[in-house]
Amino acid sequence: QVQLVESGGGLVQPGGSLKLSCVASGFTFNRHAMGWYRQTPGKQRELVAAITGGHTTTYADSVKGRFTVSRDNAKNTVYLQMNSLEPEDTAVYYCNIYAGDSLRFRSDVWGQGTLVTVSS
Repeated sequence: QVQLVESGGGLVQPGGSLKLSCVASGFTFNRHAMGWYRQTPGKQRELVAAITGGHTTTYADSVKGRFTVSRDNAKNTVYLQMNSLEPEDTAVYYCNIYAGDSLRFRSDVWGQGTLVTVSS
């Protein structure tokens, strides 16, 4: 059974930091790119950042310079370090498996999400 479990969300003040984790199981982790997406009520889920097994990364323009995606293949875990958080970053953050070790095609496999709330 393929499973993705996100954690690390919470309430943080503007300018603060959080580090999200996604622990994966049930597939060959290092042969798939992994992505972070976020969603607010009534909105489409949007790409935040993604990383291949070879550590090639991509970021949404809105988070470039503030967020860093990384992975530890030995731990089957992908991370999202979020710095200089803004209220606009408030969303449920989801982990996703890509179809292969490429950022072109993602899958329909998602975790349950972790809520990030940025507010003073």
